[in-house]
Amino acid sequence: MGILNMTRDSFYAPSRHQESNSLLDTAEKMLNAGATILDIGGQSTRPGSSTLSAQEEAQAVIPAVMALHKAFPEAILSIDTFYSTVAIEAVAAGAAIVNDISAGSIDPDMFRAIAALKVPYVLMHMQGRPHTMQQQPHYDDVTQEVLDFFIEKLALLRSVGVKDIVIDPGFGFGKTSVHNFTLLKNLQQFSILNCPLLLGVSRKGTIYRALGTTAEDALNGTTVLNTIGLMNGANILRVHDVREAMEAIILLQHYH
Repeated sequence: MGILNMTRDSFYAPSRHQESNSLLDTAEKMLNAGATILDIGGQSTRPGSSTLSAQEEAQAVIPAVMALHKAFPEAILSIDTFYSTVAIEAVAAGAAIVNDISAGSIDPDMFRAIAALKVPYVLMHMQGRPHTMQQQPHYDDVTQEVLDFFIEKLALLRSVGVKDIVIDPGFGFGKTSVHNFTLLKNLQQFSILNCPLLLGVSRKGTIYRALGTTAEDALNGTTVLNTIGLMNGANILRVHDVREAMEAIILLQHYH
């Protein structure tokens, strides 16, 4: 899953796309490098970020979804949103997956909208909200608490008729580096949920802070954690750098 940000202030500058030419160029490179899914988002969800309204977000992402669907009809498009209205518009414009960092907690209509749309849903765990989530994240047992959260939300989703669910432990979303590394180490435990598992560690603070560098210099570190994640049961990698992620996937297929 390649990341396409329609934001002005995404934490990793090269993934931002205001111009449609730049968006289509990047999308084409990602697809040629082996991406199956393109994830289009209009919110900056980095710690401390401010939130766009549903209308502002739709203005940023819907034209992008339409342009991508027209240019690459074979690509699977994912809309990264926590608003049901944006999800509905995006699916009408060509998106086939809804990726919601809030797990339905920001918009109470989200779960029913997904059920009506009959599209796969990425259910992510986050403690708090993007603007406050990194202030003082606390868990007694991070793996158990995230697992319990998924069990509860999966039951809710299934009760309203959502069938295809991908889980995402939400690395960096209300979690310290220690929490993130603990989840990565215990990733195998989430296999009991019988849902595909998405790993989103690409160029995040857990990597560059541990290495004493920046998001720009975190590609090699990203590949290392993606590899560990794949070995521990991750099924989808959400990344800024598709070629390198595909190399990790291909080499692990040979290794197995």
